[in-house]
Amino acid sequence: MKSGLKLIFITLPALALGGGLLGYVILNRHPPAQQPVAERATAVRIVRAEEIPLAPRITGYGLVRPTRVFEAIPEVGATADYVNPRLEKGAILPKGTVLLKLSQADFKLAVAQAKANIRAARAKLDELQISRKNQLAALAIERKSLAIKSRDLERVKKLVASGTNSQAALDATQASWLVQQQKVLNLKNSLALLPTTREVQQEQIAVNQSKLKTAELNLARTTLTLPFAARVSQSTVQVGQFVRAGQVAASLDGVGSAEVVAQVSINDMLGLHRTDPAAQAKPAISPEAMTRFLHDMGLRAAVHLRLGKQTLSWPAAVDRISDTIDQKSGTLGVIVRIETAYSGAKPGQRPPLTKGMFVEVTLSSPPIKGIVVPRSALRHGKVLIADANNRLRRRAVTAGLLQGEVALITRGLKPDERVVVSAPSPIIEGMLLQASEDKALESALRHAGQVR
Repeated sequence: MKSGLKLIFITLPALALGGGLLGYVILNRHPPAQQPVAERATAVRIVRAEEIPLAPRITGYGLVRPTRVFEAIPEVGATADYVNPRLEKGAILPKGTVLLKLSQADFKLAVAQAKANIRAARAKLDELQISRKNQLAALAIERKSLAIKSRDLERVKKLVASGTNSQAALDATQASWLVQQQKVLNLKNSLALLPTTREVQQEQIAVNQSKLKTAELNLARTTLTLPFAARVSQSTVQVGQFVRAGQVAASLDGVGSAEVVAQVSINDMLGLHRTDPAAQAKPAISPEAMTRFLHDMGLRAAVHLRLGKQTLSWPAAVDRISDTIDQKSGTLGVIVRIETAYSGAKPGQRPPLTKGMFVEVTLSSPPIKGIVVPRSALRHGKVLIADANNRLRRRAVTAGLLQGEVALITRGLKPDERVVVSAPSPIIEGMLLQASEDKALESALRHAGQVR
């Protein structure tokens, strides 16, 4: 059979039949079941907004040093007769301990000499008093003698005038009168000088008394006593050694309290001031002004010592500002005082704060109330909120304080609102959320403002 006939009588009818059957099946089958499109919720972590007081805090570092240091410096020079056997580096000595005694021989001699000079001067004063009495008695006698000679002179003058006596007799009598008058005048002059001589002698007594006091002070200065409980840091004198005046014989560090010069950023310090609600103006950057502001701001301080995994803490008080600013780092030294540096020590558990320890110091100002959220939740001045319908919303907020890993929101959030802390990707306004509350993070946020 020819191919054309095969196409007409076999192939085409078969194709037509198959097409008809396919069309019949399509026209008579049931349509597919349609499933409604369901919105998919995105899993996120949230924290509930809670108003928490957050204390603005900055951190500095420094070395511990004793608040009081005593240097045993003799004020007189002499040979050391006694040196306390416990005067060795590291030893802790109680208040009133005798550290050093110098030879007293020369100073006892000086005291005896001064006392002898005072006795001699007082004897001289008594002598002047007796001399005055004697001179007054002699003056009375000489005045009587002068009166007699005056009468003799008058009588001789009358005799000479009458021609009974010679001029030679008058001259002799007048000479005798002049001699007597000179005696009276000499006694008067001597008596007139006595008050001045007495004053000179009294001043001499005062000078000798001053020398006596100096000698007694120098005698007392031969013994050096510890004025407060302290730990020996240096000793340089031995028995028999001559100790010069002004030489440092020993150096001791007080164990009552300690202080730390914590180096902090000036900008951070000003930041503490700016967060103070009572602040009215920025403080001038000078040690005196900063010290005044420190006390006005009511700052609190704590000192922390890290020993491996353990951290020990001591309460401290902000005392003053250092007199200089570090030229290399540009930081300011804030000096804090620790009253329990030694008193809180426990052997084997808690060492005392001793000189040279490197510690961390935290300074905090009065707490500020606001909503505390993780710092990572704040993006370009906005936070993400899960609303009542579990829809994602953006919210513009005001951050009053950024500190470490947290941010304090002072405007834009209300308590109990749900803040998204794990942002979905992509972020679509109004998207459905599956929120799970992060209890551990909420607990951490509640303790964020506490000073350690």
